[in-house]
Amino acid sequence: MKQTMFTNEVILSWLHYFADNVDINLAELKMLDITGKNKNLIPAVMTNRAVLVFTDAGHPDIFYDMWNAELGDCIIWYNEGSEPSGEMKHDRVADMINRGINASAAMLVINPNAATNAQIGIENSRFACGSVHYVCREGRAVIMNKLNLGDRDNICIISGESIAVEAAIAVAEGSVIAVEYDPRDRDTMKENVDKFGLNNVTIVETLEDGILETLPVPNLAFIVGSPKLDSEIKRLRSINPAMDFVFYTLDFDILTSLPALLKENGLVRTEAIHLEVSRVNSKNMVEPFPAPWIISAKVKG
Repeated sequence: MKQTMFTNEVILSWLHYFADNVDINLAELKMLDITGKNKNLIPAVMTNRAVLVFTDAGHPDIFYDMWNAELGDCIIWYNEGSEPSGEMKHDRVADMINRGINASAAMLVINPNAATNAQIGIENSRFACGSVHYVCREGRAVIMNKLNLGDRDNICIISGESIAVEAAIAVAEGSVIAVEYDPRDRDTMKENVDKFGLNNVTIVETLEDGILETLPVPNLAFIVGSPKLDSEIKRLRSINPAMDFVFYTLDFDILTSLPALLKENGLVRTEAIHLEVSRVNSKNMVEPFPAPWIISAKVKG
């Protein structure tokens, strides 16, 4: 079991303290320990009405980041020490943006405006503007369905910026390696990581130079097809021979080359989907979106 300063005994003492001082149903509470580097506080607060956060010292911008993520109306219940005792205080996040956390403690975040519906297919308008042409939200919802991510999965995503964001939220106890070859796309990816408060995303510019050996081993890869596809598959399988893959392509040549490519790399296709999405605009005109192929593959058994 991973070591933490917040043992079961310590957590229970904090729960008792908040139950005595705040009108809260503990059965509806989400608990989040952010003393690990890869925990995503902001997505958790966005989607839960009450989050009990266990934190260590050294988060000088935590409330500013929450305010910047449009969480300024959330209420923080806290005390002035590291122990679950003494006077309980509460303030709006908007009134705490100049404060940081200088001791290990717990705080209760109440968000009455939490978006408690599942965050699958985020509106494109919420992503950072930049060099990236995002897949439509309906397409992203299908891709996320095909990825079928668990909360502890580690996934490598190549040139799939908005997929990396939604995947990072889904794998709350796991990690995302976002490979962006274009420096402009890396900048946009960094903006999205900051905007969504994601701490479990590592952005890299290549699969080479031993970078993958220093990161959590992925069990799944999502790759936007390019001429590098063969080398990408080989490199990822050298790290994890049992890795599963989901490929996305609009390129006919890449699509037709996939069967031979999969066979050469010891993979078998498990599913192929051709996705077409159209919308009717305000002028009652039908606007089609690009129609990609989404191909799932696994190691040949």
